[in-house]
Amino acid sequence: MSGVQQATGEGWGPAAARLRSGVQALGINLTSETEARLLAYLDTLARWNRVFNLTAVRDPEDMVARHILDSLAILPHLPPGPLLDVGSGAGLPGIPIALLQPTRAVTLLDRSHKRIDFLTEVVARFALANVTLACERVEDHAPPAPYAVITARAYASLDDIAVAAGRLLAQDGVIAAMKGALPAEELAVLAPPYVVRAVHALQVPGLSAKRHLVVLARTP
Repeated sequence: MSGVQQATGEGWGPAAARLRSGVQALGINLTSETEARLLAYLDTLARWNRVFNLTAVRDPEDMVARHILDSLAILPHLPPGPLLDVGSGAGLPGIPIALLQPTRAVTLLDRSHKRIDFLTEVVARFALANVTLACERVEDHAPPAPYAVITARAYASLDDIAVAAGRLLAQDGVIAAMKGALPAEELAVLAPPYVVRAVHALQVPGLSAKRHLVVLARTP
């Protein structure tokens, strides 16, 4: 499978089954190669996690639901075009999106060198030609062109995200902020020129916790 071995070891068999059923519930068509690459990504994350504590999630099945399916649940709500994943951490949601959409240019931005080191291994292992890494603060990021989509997962308040990353957004682009419970207080204090274009209540297979995607846009 393009040089990528399937994840092996205790726990990954059930994890593979959860991934298959989860993407089916989300209405996503997943090839066997992409499935193997997603599981191998989680396997790499679990290996690094033993030393660098990149995520608090340890169980392989929980990793599928809380990392992969949670990331993929936002796909139907993202417009096409270059994507910036702010505060990418372990590459979520950026890596799953890049694996499923190899023609989309994805930039993963994080200020932590250890996280970027991990993402460097992931990008090299899977030969992700569509992924660019940026180890810096979002305030210092200077891309050659603005982004059509900016994603943020558990990064900051809506207003803080808009202030920090809004200047990087194309005129007709969107900020897709992943949230847990509906952030009513954050929505109430969101300042112009950013407005709420949509709020999507997400149903993530295997997760009972509330999940929402808040889509922000700049007023004309």
